[in-house]
Amino acid sequence: MRRIDIFDTTLRDGEQSAGINLNTAEKMEIARQLERFGATVIEAGFPASSPGDFEAVQRIANTVKNSTVTGLARAMKSDIDTSWEALKGGEQPHLHVFLATSPIHMDYKLKKTPDQVVDIAVEAVKYAKKYFPLVQWSAEDAFRSDPEFLVRIINQVIKAGATTINIPDTVGYATPQEYGALFKFLKENVIGIDRVKLSAHCHNDLGMAVANSIAAIENGADQVEGTINGIGERAGNAALEEIAVALHIRKDIYGFETNINLQEIKRTSQLVSQLTGVVIQPNKAVVGKNAFAHESGIHQDGMLKNRETYEIITPELIGETTAPLALGKHSDAMHSRIGQ
Repeated sequence: MRRIDIFDTTLRDGEQSAGINLNTAEKMEIARQLERFGATVIEAGFPASSPGDFEAVQRIANTVKNSTVTGLARAMKSDIDTSWEALKGGEQPHLHVFLATSPIHMDYKLKKTPDQVVDIAVEAVKYAKKYFPLVQWSAEDAFRSDPEFLVRIINQVIKAGATTINIPDTVGYATPQEYGALFKFLKENVIGIDRVKLSAHCHNDLGMAVANSIAAIENGADQVEGTINGIGERAGNAALEEIAVALHIRKDIYGFETNINLQEIKRTSQLVSQLTGVVIQPNKAVVGKNAFAHESGIHQDGMLKNRETYEIITPELIGETTAPLALGKHSDAMHSRIGQ
């Protein structure tokens, strides 16, 4: 089985959710749990954004040993310098540097030509490699970028020393077929793509972040990025617990595995919900309080006879205790008899 790395950005992209404001102690607690959860990479924050973020990233990098700790930086020397000071104590210093590549972002946000954007990206990666052995470069709004331009700029940042290339669907616009096709196109056309890690980062504006992430894996992605409980800007990011369980339950179809400790899913989910104040919707896949609740008498009857009649995921798999049958108006004897 091909092993897929899990890049957790709960403490960076997740914290960008409206209303979330974690302090350093809370970030540390979540980071330690993410390490137990088995995240390959933990994005601890954006060191140049504030003194508080710098402190949290530095403490996490100096504490976490079983996951690689990274921080986000703009394609600016000052951001990279600040990030090095925060991350240099890590086991494997890792930087995540990004630059927008879509026409609308280059024209209206960066006010740069495509040639200028290529030059900025290359210089940023070259500069980062003076400090960091591991440099991930992200093409912000990659899905809405011109594919040929993506090939051109990725060719150059790989030459400059990038070790991971991230292809985000920053605004959650992609469909699984389109997003998978983009990864296939890049695998077939970028020079040296097999020497680097190819990463997917999906937002959930159309409710397809998890499906898009899996489509990317099927088409060559080596890493998927996301958050616990799917928190994040606007409609959130791909929910990592859903990806991990989907790959596990349907390994007959996908044939991929991760290093995620599935037994830590419920504990991790509850901790993130508690400290961020973001309530998990009851019908949320995998970790919602109703994910293992059965109210219909027909379902309850089947469950009492054989749990597999209505349960494809056991509560025990994710570290949850067996959920009780929920009593309600659909639980009466008539429904039970119908199910017999």
